[in-house]
Amino acid sequence: MIGGIIMIFAALWVYQSALKAKVSNVLMWVGVCVVAFFVTQTLLVQVNVYILELIRESESTAGYERDLTSIGDRKNEGGFQGVLGVLLSVFFELMPPLVAFLVVAIIRAKFVLKAGFSLDVLFGGFKEVFESIKQSFKPAEKE
Repeated sequence: MIGGIIMIFAALWVYQSALKAKVSNVLMWVGVCVVAFFVTQTLLVQVNVYILELIRESESTAGYERDLTSIGDRKNEGGFQGVLGVLLSVFFELMPPLVAFLVVAIIRAKFVLKAGFSLDVLFGGFKEVFESIKQSFKPAEKE
C-alpha cells in the first residue's frame, strides 16, 4: 500500500519533470521509471522475506517446524519482540519503496533531466507536483 502510493507520486513527479525538460517520449520515461520502481521494490521485498526467514530460523526451537501430516500451524507466533523488533518491522516495511524511489530519482536525474547528481537535482520538483495536485481539487472557474 505504501509502495503503491509512493509509486503514483513518483510517476507524477517524473511526468512533470519530463514535460518541464521538454523531453520527447515523456510517457516512455514514465513507464521506464514505474517498471524500475516495481522491479526494485519486488526484489527488495523478496530479500526482506529471505532475511526474516533467516532470523526466524535462528530463533527457532524444535517446535518451529511441523510434520507434513500434523494439523495446525507452526509455533512461531510471537514475531519480533521489543523496540528492536518494532524498528526492524518498520525498516523492512519502508526500505523497499524508499530504495525504489531512489532508483527512480537516479533515472530521472541521469536520463530525463541529463544532469549531475546533487540533492537539488535528485529530489527537486516535489513542490510543483503537490501544487498541481492541490490545484486539481479546486473547482473550475466559470467564464
